[in-house]
Amino acid sequence: MSNSSSITQFLLLAFADKRELQLLHFWLFLGIYLAALLGNGLIVTAVACDHHLHTPMYFFLLNLSLVDMGSISATLPKSMTNSLWDTRAIFYQGCVAQLFFFFFFMSVEYFLLTVMAYDRYVAICKPLHYGTLLGSRACVHMAAAAWGSGFLNSVLHTANTFSLPLCKGNAVDQFFCEVPQILKLSCSGFSLREVGLLVVSAFVGFGCFIFIVVSYVQIFRAVLRIPSQQGRHKAFSTCLPHLAVVSLFVCTAVFAHLKPPSISSPSLDMVVAVLYSVVPPAVNPLIYSMRNQELKEAL
Repeated sequence: MSNSSSITQFLLLAFADKRELQLLHFWLFLGIYLAALLGNGLIVTAVACDHHLHTPMYFFLLNLSLVDMGSISATLPKSMTNSLWDTRAIFYQGCVAQLFFFFFFMSVEYFLLTVMAYDRYVAICKPLHYGTLLGSRACVHMAAAAWGSGFLNSVLHTANTFSLPLCKGNAVDQFFCEVPQILKLSCSGFSLREVGLLVVSAFVGFGCFIFIVVSYVQIFRAVLRIPSQQGRHKAFSTCLPHLAVVSLFVCTAVFAHLKPPSISSPSLDMVVAVLYSVVPPAVNPLIYSMRNQELKEAL
């Protein structure tokens, strides 16, 4: 039996065994990756360069686009490289880095989506206090808190995951390194420390989810009281993209990690992982630009 000290590399799950399908996977993921970088990069450039977009909503959107570029860069390049060179290997240090950065960016994204829900709540339900509650300093502090919390969350989970002895081989049943798949290789399964971290993370995540739901209940109640149709349309045009992004992110991530073991299989796990790790960063720019006239004009 091997342990974590003797493991020098992990074997990632391959998308296909046939060479033609491996190359198809490479070109497909390359197209998605470049589209995600282009879309999010255009949003970052537009928000940074157009002074009309120097508002709290677009400041948080800029941060979200940076996170999306980071999260998709943590997983796709290595998967594409493996398909191109017909290999499954990733070095131990590379697996640690991949798990850390993916968990980091996913955590930051969830915290940013929570902050953005608060931004929309204040803008629609308390417009007279918007400048006071969401001044430039408050926005920077909230964004910094999201990034800092994501970093701390990722450090704790990464350090704890790789501190466990690994004695069940080095084959990871996923196309990138993630916490649940590494824990499957552990000799002892879930440690008390990891259970404690997962409980705290679940509690914080559930709290953020409840906050988002309550915020949107208040938002929709306020929007439906707006007398003019134009005013309702403008309010919905800024809220619905965010709600769509939140729904896509939460639903795919929850299904990936809470689906019954009876329906679990490597192929299904891989498809679900693509849904929550690849699809959101690629489609978020499209969702945010479809109904946003200001962003269209800036682009």
